[in-house]
Amino acid sequence: MFNKILIANRGEIALRIVRTCKEMDIETVVVHSTADANGMAVRMADESVCIGPPMARQSYLNIHAILTAATVTDADAIHPGIGFLSENEEFSRMVEDHGFTFIGPAPEHIATMGDKAIAKETMKALGIPTIPGSIGIVKDAEEGLKISRECGFPVLIKAVAGGGGKGLKVSYNEEDFKDAFTMASTEAKAAFGNGDVYIEKYLSHPRHIEIQVIGDTHGNAVHLGERDCSIQRSHQKVIEECPSPGLTPEQRKYAGKLATECVRKINYRGVGTIEFLFEDGEFYFMEMNTRLQVEHPVTEMVTGVDLVREQIMVAAGNKLSFKQEDVNFTGHAFECRINAEHPETFIPSPGKIIRYHAPGGAGVRVDSAIYDGYTVPPNYDSLVAKLIVHARTREEALMRMERALWECVIDGIQTNIPLQLRILQEPKFRAGEFDIHWLENKMLRKKEKPKIIND
Repeated sequence: MFNKILIANRGEIALRIVRTCKEMDIETVVVHSTADANGMAVRMADESVCIGPPMARQSYLNIHAILTAATVTDADAIHPGIGFLSENEEFSRMVEDHGFTFIGPAPEHIATMGDKAIAKETMKALGIPTIPGSIGIVKDAEEGLKISRECGFPVLIKAVAGGGGKGLKVSYNEEDFKDAFTMASTEAKAAFGNGDVYIEKYLSHPRHIEIQVIGDTHGNAVHLGERDCSIQRSHQKVIEECPSPGLTPEQRKYAGKLATECVRKINYRGVGTIEFLFEDGEFYFMEMNTRLQVEHPVTEMVTGVDLVREQIMVAAGNKLSFKQEDVNFTGHAFECRINAEHPETFIPSPGKIIRYHAPGGAGVRVDSAIYDGYTVPPNYDSLVAKLIVHARTREEALMRMERALWECVIDGIQTNIPLQLRILQEPKFRAGEFDIHWLENKMLRKKEKPKIIND
């Protein structure tokens, strides 16, 4: 087992990893930018190293600075967390080349699944259903228009290196296709340094279903059920839940088996998610994330499995601590992403938190690195907390989440808690009748304020 792990990330996920390491009696090093010098993860770690100024490119994306920090602190392994370098093939390869263990998949798996066009081809070759569209990269708008006519409009134009909705455009007809193609490619080039795009048929009412998977280096692979991530705004997840209210037991079993076969066939190491669009009873492979997901706590709440612990154990060469038949799914869990942003305009709201009270009680978990007096920097993602609840049934979990949101106090900045409350009070959401377009097309057109409870 490792003696010391360097955590190459920030905020709540860095703190999340520190906590598990402490429970495993593993020393931790947290690297940080000057903007995060007072971060909770920095305070909780055994050691910390400043690796640069606030700009991510000069700190959290600075591979050489991170490797130097690992060297001078005598770390055994590097955990990349979520985002930043967590799905960077070059970084994972350099970590291993410098004698450290990368707590994540092999570089070739990051490369294969990181290129969404190649990932789609790979899964199609394995017999996994995929969304109709181009085979590989589309070289120009003329080729793209031809493929789109064959698929039938509307279509999605997607960056091969994309994520978070960047480099993704919808074309509804031939007239707007060339402009959409150019915008997607330009945006992808600016965001990822790669302007290559591919094309998929645009599904009209799909759910976003992802399956949590994990594999070890001994040929073992399991799934830990699905998460429904259909509540999205600008292709960013807002609320996730487990299990999905839109699947039957048979569909759930089929998707889990499909995802596990993916992991086993490619000899995947570590945690990951196989992501599907689900429409009219059919699953279509969308992408694979070769890292821990922001929403992993909902799976942990329902299964009782510490995914970070399993990540570390597998990276150290151990077999998975459980088999598929050992996984028990209990109750229902939700996660609300609490962002520092205006709840209607979604303009980021960095600044100093003057009062903070985390909700509590049975079945309530808060993953956050904020505290009274903490200043949310303007340099990074606006996520400041993840509020997770667990209960026996979906209805009980909904009531618990609503209560926990009302109990949560974050003063000094604006947050999207009012939006979360509006969503929870919508009849369609409560009934589980939604798809990935529901929030933007139906819900965000309304301006009702959430009702006041016990006023």
